[in-house]
Amino acid sequence: MKLEKTRHMKPQQYSIGIFIDGGYYAKINEGLQKQLSMRMDIKSLFQYIREKISGAYNIPLNDIPITEAHYFRGRYRASDANEKHLLYSERAFEDTLIENDVVFHYKHLRELEKKDGITVVEKGIDVWFALATYELSTIRNFDFVILITGDADHEMLARKLNALKTKVILLTWNVGPQASTSKLLKEEVGWHIELSNECNVDKTLINKICRTI
Repeated sequence: MKLEKTRHMKPQQYSIGIFIDGGYYAKINEGLQKQLSMRMDIKSLFQYIREKISGAYNIPLNDIPITEAHYFRGRYRASDANEKHLLYSERAFEDTLIENDVVFHYKHLRELEKKDGITVVEKGIDVWFALATYELSTIRNFDFVILITGDADHEMLARKLNALKTKVILLTWNVGPQASTSKLLKEEVGWHIELSNECNVDKTLINKICRTI
């Protein structure tokens, strides 16, 4: 793969923006925990992303830092999380995000009454994810934008990022139907990294990007 440098860039310096759909990321971890008693390690995952780009575009690893990383998700209010015994685990995960310089963006989950009871849903996260990703990409002029999501709603986001001449990379992990990836989304990105396929090729990879729990 080839990558043309633009005038605004420093010599031999490229930038990466990572945008994580927290609901999708959680579903991957739920699948990994159920099947293998493992979960993804963000620090190792980010390093893997840099190494993949380095190898594909023949760029020295030191010249492709992760400029920014953002995580979007709905979450319970503190009192509700405490009642559900989720407060500690949520804070522990936030510590991991902070330690890896990931900016987290939260909206409160909403409860909707349905015939069969109350359903807890995320509202507005997908729109926020798309708007923030596009806005930051125009401001920061990322050379690479990594989308960690499988949602078909982000098909148009990928198309708009392509129009910016940004290299759009979709990173997914098919651990089951709960973490499936939209076909339309896959068709819009320039490069799709499916981690289940990558782990089948490299049997050591899963132990590099995940940790046992």
